[in-house]
Amino acid sequence: AKFGNENVIASDIKKPSIEQRSTGPFVYADVLNYRALEQIVVDYGIDWVVHFSAILSAAGERNPSLGLNVNITGFQNVLDLAKAHNLRLLSPSTMGAFGPTTPKDSTPDLTIMRPNTIYGITKVHMELLGEYYQEKFQVDFRSLRYPGIISADSPPGGGTTDYAVDIFHAALKQNSYESFLDADTRLPMAYIDDCIVGTMQLLEAPQESLTQRVYNVHACDFSPQELAGEIRRQHSDAFEIAYRPDFRQAIADTWPRTMADEAARRDWGWNPVFGTADIVRVMLDKLGPVYATTSTPTTEPLVEELPAAVVAS
Repeated sequence: AKFGNENVIASDIKKPSIEQRSTGPFVYADVLNYRALEQIVVDYGIDWVVHFSAILSAAGERNPSLGLNVNITGFQNVLDLAKAHNLRLLSPSTMGAFGPTTPKDSTPDLTIMRPNTIYGITKVHMELLGEYYQEKFQVDFRSLRYPGIISADSPPGGGTTDYAVDIFHAALKQNSYESFLDADTRLPMAYIDDCIVGTMQLLEAPQESLTQRVYNVHACDFSPQELAGEIRRQHSDAFEIAYRPDFRQAIADTWPRTMADEAARRDWGWNPVFGTADIVRVMLDKLGPVYATTSTPTTEPLVEELPAAVVAS
C-alpha cells in the first residue's frame, strides 16, 4: 500500500494463490533466465529489486549443484541486471555466511567468514561480489544477514532453523516435538514482521546514511530447550520435547549464538520489537485456530526457491 499495489511486482516460479494474486501484479520469474528477467525489468519499469531466491542451508547440503546454480548464477543474473539498468538491489544474506572459526558471541559485522556449507559459501560470494559491483560500477547493492526467521504464514523451506517453526505445529497437533537440534543449541532468531520492517528500512535508506553494504541484524536468541519452556508456559504444561540431532546439528554448530547489530541500528534504524515470549504468543495465536477448525495442514517444504520480488518505486 505504501508504494501502491500496482507498483510492487511479485514473482515466483510457482503459481500464486488467489489471495496473493489479489494484492497486485504477479509474474513468473526464473532467476536462471537473464533475458526473461530483463524483459520484466523493462516492461514494468522496475528500479528496485529485492532478490530472495535461494536454496537454503539444509536443502543446499542435500543438493549442492542446485544450490550453486540458484545461489550463484541466479544472483549474478540479478546483479548484472542492476548494473545494466541502474537498479537498487537488496539481496539478503544470512548468519550462515559465518563459519566454525567465527566468534560465536556478539559476532561483529566484519570478522572471520569461512563457512563450510554450500549455502554459506554462496552467500559470502554474494556479499563480496555485491560490494565489488558497488565499488567498481556504483551499483546500489544492499544486504542484511538474517537470523532464523519465524513465521506462521508458510511452511518451512529447507533451513536449519526450521525447528523453530515446526515445533509450534507439533505442539498444537500432538503436544510433543522431536527436535533435530540439541537442547542447548542457541541461535539468533527474528519474527517475520521484524524481518519485513527491517528489510524495508534498509531498502529505503538514503545511500549517504549507509556506512557499509552488508549488516548483521539480531532480534532475539534462544535454544530448543528454552523455546519449549516458553511453549509450556503459554500453551501446555504437558508439552514434551525429545532431542534427536541430525546432520543439521553440524551446520548449526558453525553459526553464531548472537550477532552484534549496532551498525544497522545506527545507520538505518533497525529496532526489532518481538522477543522470544512475543514470538511464542503470536505463533500460537495464529496457528491455534487452524488446528482447531481444520485438518492438519501440510508442513512439507515449499519448492526450495524463495520468491524473487521486484519492486517498482
